[in-house]
Amino acid sequence: MVHVPKLTPADATAALRNPLAFIAGRWTPDPRTVRRAALAALVMSVIIVVTGGAVRLTGSGLGCPTWPTCTEDSLTTTRAMGFHGVVEFGNRMLTYVLCAAVGWAIVAARAEKPRRRSLTRLGWAQFWVVMGNAVLGGIVVLVGLNPYTVAAHFLLSSALIAIATVMWQRSREGDGEPRPLVGPAVRQLVWFLVAASLLLIAVGTVVTGAGPHAGDSSEVERIPIDWETVSKLHAVLAWIVVTLSFALWFVLKAVDAPGGPLGRTRELFLILLGQGVIGYVQYFTHLPEVLVGLHMLGSCLVWIGVLRVLLSLRERPGAAPGLPGPSAEVTVGTRA
Repeated sequence: MVHVPKLTPADATAALRNPLAFIAGRWTPDPRTVRRAALAALVMSVIIVVTGGAVRLTGSGLGCPTWPTCTEDSLTTTRAMGFHGVVEFGNRMLTYVLCAAVGWAIVAARAEKPRRRSLTRLGWAQFWVVMGNAVLGGIVVLVGLNPYTVAAHFLLSSALIAIATVMWQRSREGDGEPRPLVGPAVRQLVWFLVAASLLLIAVGTVVTGAGPHAGDSSEVERIPIDWETVSKLHAVLAWIVVTLSFALWFVLKAVDAPGGPLGRTRELFLILLGQGVIGYVQYFTHLPEVLVGLHMLGSCLVWIGVLRVLLSLRERPGAAPGLPGPSAEVTVGTRA
């Protein structure tokens, strides 16, 4: 039987005043726990994007016609609202799961010893982005799925994925000064890759806003741009990102770069190829919902892959005990 210590009135007061400090003073998580908590937050940030896409692709965007309640008279979905109400309300409920995952990451980061303020700040940054996106999601419903607000909703989700990716990577490293593993020219090429990927994601939201999947079965306002034209621009940008990633891999091989950047770039290139195949198939098969959903998942994976390439260009000494640093992991992988 586990002994649970009794809380004194002073302990209870301290817990109410600063619950995180109270937990940190009585619990030290294993470094792997912190890493897994950060990964859970990242996975949930991707899941919420994919399920949000499912809401749009099933025409359930106004399944709950108001916000923050589902209807004017009910907090939850009702039987009369049918399938669309269940889908939309289910996606709203997943936001609480995301909040729980982010909260767990914050608690684990705060309780880690020695204290890592940078890691805790990344957790809180995720929390505030989630809160902001929840409010923006409500605005999306209240304005009847206006395509510009839908695009902003997705872009803010991409920002959440970026912060979660950085936190996951930082949980695997120490807190020393970053040491570059490649030269300035290579780093500049990677920043071009990041900028092109951001532009690709932004244009993708325009494709969504101008395309046929409006998120509701009734007529919904679309961005007044020819959908096929902007889709071709999106494809051109995708080819630019693929070309930059291949060029980066070639340059890294030429300069005999460490295994970390090479491995991350190879992974990104494979993800991009898969995403490209899905993109072209969905275009020529008139956007079937399943393929569009897979393409949204692929978009998240591409963005994570690009950020991992960027973060692999440096190393931080003082990796957490019991956890191999990124370079060590790659060395093991290359030897296999």
